Amino acid sequence: MNNLYTPLEQFEIKVIIPLEVFRFLDISIINSTVYIFLSMLGILLLFSLGTYRSTLIPNTYQMIVESIYMFVLGMVKQQAGKKGIFYFPLLLVVFLFILFQNLIGLLPLSFTVTSHIAITLLLALGFNIGFLILAFFKHGIAYLGFFVPSGAPAALLPLIVVIEVASYCLRTLSLSIRLFANMMAGHTLLHILTSFTVAFLKSPFPFFAIFSVVLILAVLFLELAISFLQAYVFTIMLSIYLNDSLNLSH
Repeated sequence: MNNLYTPLEQFEIKVIIPLEVFRFLDISIINSTVYIFLSMLGILLLFSLGTYRSTLIPNTYQMIVESIYMFVLGMVKQQAGKKGIFYFPLLLVVFLFILFQNLIGLLPLSFTVTSHIAITLLLALGFNIGFLILAFFKHGIAYLGFFVPSGAPAALLPLIVVIEVASYCLRTLSLSIRLFANMMAGHTLLHILTSFTVAFLKSPFPFFAIFSVVLILAVLFLELAISFLQAYVFTIMLSIYLNDSLNLSH
């Protein structure tokens, strides 16, 4: 959505405050850092408003917080069972973090953290490694049976195990690429449509800009829905993977 020269410039990492320690450790504050911090402040503010002077009849902020809380809790219960409730706070934070990052990225002249594969890959990889450690902690060596489907023909067992292991490893890529690709594609499209609007306004036929504005509004509403949907999909997939680790489901 930024007024930049090319659609991809809005995803450029920029150094805000350069910080180097002993000339070999770069801990500079970049635009991604700033927007991650802003999203966390937004989450804290939302919960502060929702819990401040809470009443029996919920106020607006209280209703929003309670609705989000019950929505994610119901998702975790349904996908991971009662054992998964212990990990509900973590999944709630992940849902809100992705949702806030997606929504903040729709503001003019802002930056979309979730449009970077490095961020989404780090999230997905961290959780999948954590679930793997959790599975071995809960079930020990018996967890390896997860990669051996029951009733599989003995002759095909080596091939099936390789496929199952590869499929398990691809979870990280599927999680990260889905979120990153949707955010990047949507924001690129918005930038292109905005460029069309500016071009039409400078042309001899400025009234054609009306069609571009209508398209921009339509895509913007679609991106709002996708922002919520991607946070939902990411969290529900994590809940399913958590269930695999806790209950050895397949």
